[in-house]
Amino acid sequence: MGAASGDQAVRDFLAGIRVGDLCSGTVGEITRSDGLTVVLDGFAARPLGSVRPGDISWRWDVATAVNVGGRITGEVTAVDLDAGRVRLAMTATENPELWAFLTTRQRGEILTGTVAAIERFGVFVSLDDGPDHPVFPGVGFITIPELSWWRVEAVSGIVRVGHQVSCEFLQFDDWNGEARLSLKAMLPDPFAAFAEATPVGRRLRGQVTKVVPFGVFVRVADGIEGLVHLRDLPRPLAETTEQALQVGEDVTVVVTEIDRPWRRLTLRDLWSHKGGEL
Repeated sequence: MGAASGDQAVRDFLAGIRVGDLCSGTVGEITRSDGLTVVLDGFAARPLGSVRPGDISWRWDVATAVNVGGRITGEVTAVDLDAGRVRLAMTATENPELWAFLTTRQRGEILTGTVAAIERFGVFVSLDDGPDHPVFPGVGFITIPELSWWRVEAVSGIVRVGHQVSCEFLQFDDWNGEARLSLKAMLPDPFAAFAEATPVGRRLRGQVTKVVPFGVFVRVADGIEGLVHLRDLPRPLAETTEQALQVGEDVTVVVTEIDRPWRRLTLRDLWSHKGGEL
């Protein structure tokens, strides 16, 4: 079979496959970085299927899930006619109830559940209307930044194991088989309120929270910090920022830009309440 006719045969075969179909085949190769190649049933000439490492299993012991020459079944997640490839997810067939639940969730949907475990990297939530997870304490997961609009000093100050929570669904994390959630999305955004009430040019009192090589961060309201960029500092101060300013120092600044979509506040000028204009 020539290259042209071979390519056409591949395209003809793949043209009959749709995202969401279940396809079976034989594992051709396993690599740590790329996952599996699969010789699909109905096309033995060469492997057309692939499974990414994260789509093999949501369990930690992936090595026991597959072997070269073994049979697998996966749900089609993508068909690339030009590359002659079908991407499969074995996680869909390993945990069909969980996969179906997660793939039908919509961004912005409100999900409720119980805090099942608290880790240093986030909070697991056992969802009221969701299935169990094969590995984790809950299908729902809230990262630390999504717990609050304010800086989180201690998770226990926001939630505790056993607490009932309502969260906004952000996305399906298909690598871990989780529903990524946001608790802070259920609360008013303090930056939106600040932006509505604060015009550009307004002078504000604040407190230095961080001095970095490219400027100074100043807290001007509860949960609201802005940056005075190095280029906007007077030359003497720009050259000696780390020596001239200290975290916790009270200053006055002027608002120069409020970027609502990115929740960024830009400031200029610094007047120290200890020693006058800097």
